Parts: sequence; C-alpha cells; structure tokens
Amino acid sequence: MIRRLLYPEYPAPVLPHPTIDRTSDDFSGGGEYLPVTDPDGVVIARARRGWIHSAKKLLHPVVHLHVVDRLGRIWLQKRSASKDMYPGCRDFAVGGHIAYGEQPEEALIRESAEEIGLRDFNPMLLDSYIFDGGSEEELVYSFATVGNFTLVPDEIEVADIQPWTPEAIAKAIGSGIFTPSFEDEYPRVADALQRLL
Repeated sequence: MIRRLLYPEYPAPVLPHPTIDRTSDDFSGGGEYLPVTDPDGVVIARARRGWIHSAKKLLHPVVHLHVVDRLGRIWLQKRSASKDMYPGCRDFAVGGHIAYGEQPEEALIRESAEEIGLRDFNPMLLDSYIFDGGSEEELVYSFATVGNFTLVPDEIEVADIQPWTPEAIAKAIGSGIFTPSFEDEYPRVADALQRLL
C-alpha cells in the first residue's frame, strides 16, 4: 500500500512539548524539523532531527533512490566515515530525510542533487513501508530511476558510488557491508528493479 504524506492545515505541534522551564530546542540536538507521522502517513507533529534520532522511536518519513543503469547494475553509495550511523557501509544511491513541509518527491530531488549530483531523472515510486531500525522507525518512500547517469558524490556524506550487479549484491547480503535498511529493502524491490529495464 502506497501511503501519501498528509500535512495538517496548520503547522503540527512541536515535540517534545515545550514547558515553562524548557523550550523544545533544549531537547533538539540541533538540526532541521522533520515530520512525525502515524503509520498511514498523516503528519501528527514535528521534531528536530536530534530528538528523533535520540532513541525516541518517532516514526518519520525518509526517501530512498535505487539508480539502475542500462546494464542492469545498481549503483550503491559508500557512506562517509563521518556519518553517525553505519559509517563506511554500502547503501542506496540516495537516502535522506524528508524535511517538514516537503513531499517525498521534493525531498528525493533535493537529496539526489546534494548527495550524488543527480538532477535530471525520472523517479518512479516503488513502495512505501515502515522500517524498524531498532533505535528509530522510518516511513520509507522507495523510488527507482533507470538511465546512464554521471554520478558525483559530495564527499561529505558520500565517500564514493559504484555499480553492483544483482548477483554481487545477493552474494554480499548478510556480510555486514550494507546498512540494515538496504538489506531489508533490497529483497522487496529487486525484481521490480530488473523489470524496469
């Protein structure tokens, strides 16, 4: 079931709720506001990135992009060594948070340009689902695009980006070189990716 991201008419309340002694920024850990959703994609609150990632298990939306070239290879980024979570692991070509007020397609275009310099592409929504990563829960919007692109990693978030065959990915699953979210999602979409060729 594809879940749409639905924002309220007025700005959603901020989490954690401010009190007389504390503002929401006291708990923020910094960063932009992200939407907090229910399982159907209805935005019920907003919270700073640091609060969401501080083991609060607040469901928040993210985007993933699978880039498939005309040879059927899947391009995977290597996460920067400076990343808080899973540094140095292979991951989706693009992965990122949806900022408060954005729709998944808008976030995907922004993240693709920022992470790998990809600007001119046709994204196709494959699936939306909830991923439980242990310390956080994500409402994932999984996209794919097919073409021969010139991909340029930003070198801050992405160390490099390389093409992998489906066979090489299948052989490496479970070896610890991929992020848990990639290992969870790839089997869901592997057949759909090959059907796009």
